[in-house]
Amino acid sequence: MISFFPSSEDTSYTFNEDCFERPICSAPDAWFDVVKRVTNDNNKILKRTENVSRCLNLGSYNYLGFAASDEYCSPRIIECLKTFSASTCSTRVNGGTTTVHTELEEHVAKFVGKPAAIVFGMGYATNSAVLPVLIGEGGLIISDSLNHGSIVNGARGSGATICVFQHNTPSHLERVLRENIAEGQPRTHRRWTKIIVVVEGIYSMEGELCKLSEIIAICKKYKAYVYLDEAHSIGAVGKTGKGVCELLGVDTADVDVMMGTFTKSFGSCGGYIAGSEELIEYLKYTCPAHLYAISISPPAAQQIISAIKVLLGEDGSNRGAQKIARLRENSNFFRSELQKMGFDVLGDYDSPVMPIMLYNIAKLPAFSRECLKQNVAVVVVAFPATPLLLARARICISAAHSREDLIKALEVISKVGDLVGIKYLPGEPKKQPLPEENSTKLNCRISKSLCKHSQNNGF
Repeated sequence: MISFFPSSEDTSYTFNEDCFERPICSAPDAWFDVVKRVTNDNNKILKRTENVSRCLNLGSYNYLGFAASDEYCSPRIIECLKTFSASTCSTRVNGGTTTVHTELEEHVAKFVGKPAAIVFGMGYATNSAVLPVLIGEGGLIISDSLNHGSIVNGARGSGATICVFQHNTPSHLERVLRENIAEGQPRTHRRWTKIIVVVEGIYSMEGELCKLSEIIAICKKYKAYVYLDEAHSIGAVGKTGKGVCELLGVDTADVDVMMGTFTKSFGSCGGYIAGSEELIEYLKYTCPAHLYAISISPPAAQQIISAIKVLLGEDGSNRGAQKIARLRENSNFFRSELQKMGFDVLGDYDSPVMPIMLYNIAKLPAFSRECLKQNVAVVVVAFPATPLLLARARICISAAHSREDLIKALEVISKVGDLVGIKYLPGEPKKQPLPEENSTKLNCRISKSLCKHSQNNGF
């Protein structure tokens, strides 16, 4: 039996290793420098060279273009570096809380529309460390089947009972909730001490928007808490970039715990939890990521503050609004053109994440290598990150991309798609979305029976 787990002993991964972990040597802007590697033994050893290729970047989560130098953010980061150094060298509760950290938490709370917020130095740890603090034995976590691995690990570490509902299917969520409330805890059948429903704003491997309104209505009906992970949606969607709540018209007061990361739209690192003042105060005294982990780097915190000010127009310009509008236009244009070409593209309009389905894992290295030959860098994903028969290329669009960049990318992807044979929907008519349809129109072509098994990080 062939294993597709990456390891030095695994020939199936070795033959394709040049498609992964490609080093870059520049900022991850719309274009970046990819280091060329060579091999003389069929990828057993990949040697870096001094040569680089200037490639169009379709793989970074640089949704708003803040990952490169910015006229407003960069000078303030430099000043912060001079004042506070690169690291506090301490946890938040010892000597790791500066005025920059306090200011950041105030800005985050204001931006997402919550009374208070707490920030952490790592996005992954935000989920994996916070969930075990919020719930424990005797509690119930009901998680979307496609939730991120950080949620999965956090739920497993909590000691709570875990149930999964079919991806983005409110009717199945209600059925799971009703059955578990009726049955109670395993063996004792006592009432659950707490029930938390965990969903994501945009699912990173599918590009789909969460059906948040319906899920919140169900949670209210059954008195369950809502935990929303906005790693890929905060800053990227909504009229002013405030995430899926703004995009879908949901009151943030109906979301009990709002989580997000700064590694995508804000061009920095770390994550946050926003909620009631009581919740945030509780986390400050109990969460290990706050008590024992190094605090977020002050210059990284200043980058986030500056990016938020740009989005809110507090920098004295309208660049933030322009970035958000350009990201939406770029995403919808690229998705529409890919569909016209006959590609099977997952996800919703307005989402900057768009997986192109390859299905056959043997097509993955060919697609990746041919794109790179024509100076287009794409991320390809296969087992175990996806089910064996659901390999895909995941395109991430940025506000930093010009229309010329996108047209070049479409031309290359179209040629490679013809060469590899992945235009599975030739000639299928595509309806152009109206503006009011953008946030609700689904384009996912995987059946629900496949969807519920398609998470690399499932429970």
